[in-house]
Amino acid sequence: MASLLLWDPSAVLAAASGPWRIPVALAAYGFGSMAFLPRPAMNAGMGLLFGSVWGVPLAVAGSAIGAAAAFVLGRSLGREALRPLVRGRVLTEIDRRLSEQGFRSVLLIRLFPGAPFQAGNFACAFSGVKFWPYLLATVIGVVPTTTAYVVAGASASSPTSPAFLISAGVIATMCAFSAFSLWRARPRRSA
Repeated sequence: MASLLLWDPSAVLAAASGPWRIPVALAAYGFGSMAFLPRPAMNAGMGLLFGSVWGVPLAVAGSAIGAAAAFVLGRSLGREALRPLVRGRVLTEIDRRLSEQGFRSVLLIRLFPGAPFQAGNFACAFSGVKFWPYLLATVIGVVPTTTAYVVAGASASSPTSPAFLISAGVIATMCAFSAFSLWRARPRRSA
């Protein structure tokens, strides 16, 4: 939480003007992703700073940078050394699916708004998923949620505008879908 309080994207970008504005924004987003800052807040910030047209591709690129860096870091820490931590039926099944169906599994993780982005990055790094399918699925999978949050951030000054209301509706729908999916996946008692 302290890292979020220290995060001030407008101050970071104010220090970088002209041609450095976009590279600084991408680096800040990638670093923020690695520092476990919440992506919804960073996406909304990109919308505030760059608007929807530039904010969406920059936020997707920032997500890709952070995901790639986390994956490489996770692999460099030693995937095989950490493999003994993957115990239990559920973790073993997740590892198997990521290893065998990398692109599809990563895409589903990214499309599910309830899955923590950073945890997904490191889980993929410690699994057998290959880098390029992981990165491609990440880029494709983050587009819907990223777009919704960037548009919400870009239109936050007009909370009654159609753009804001639609993006807020999409975000609420994604949250409801996540909650419903988690509810359906809960362990059930036998009667």
